[in-house]
Amino acid sequence: MTGTTCSTTVTVAFPADDREELTELVRGNEQRLLEEIKPLVSRQCVTLDLGPVRRIDAAGISALISLYRFAEEAGHCFTVSNTAPHVAEILSLVGLDRILLSRNAAEAPREPALSLTAA
Repeated sequence: MTGTTCSTTVTVAFPADDREELTELVRGNEQRLLEEIKPLVSRQCVTLDLGPVRRIDAAGISALISLYRFAEEAGHCFTVSNTAPHVAEILSLVGLDRILLSRNAAEAPREPALSLTAA
């Protein structure tokens, strides 16, 4: 990441759907993620907690890339943390692990994740 400065990073919980036992970042719900997280990455550095996500497809990957790009354009950073093994494997296969996976998640003190719910 070039040109990004983050004195503080907010950790945001993945916006889960109460109707689903396992959350999926797939075509059809990636737009909601973009709508909720894009304003945050425009204002500050964000780490998105993907703990509930068990499945991701090309649309989900595209959404994460878009959020990364929006953050970079605003001079901020965007990372993901707490990825399930399968999701981490997919991010690694497409090379996004190098830019998206939070490197300091294990060492940094965790603040409570902000929960984004539809009003």
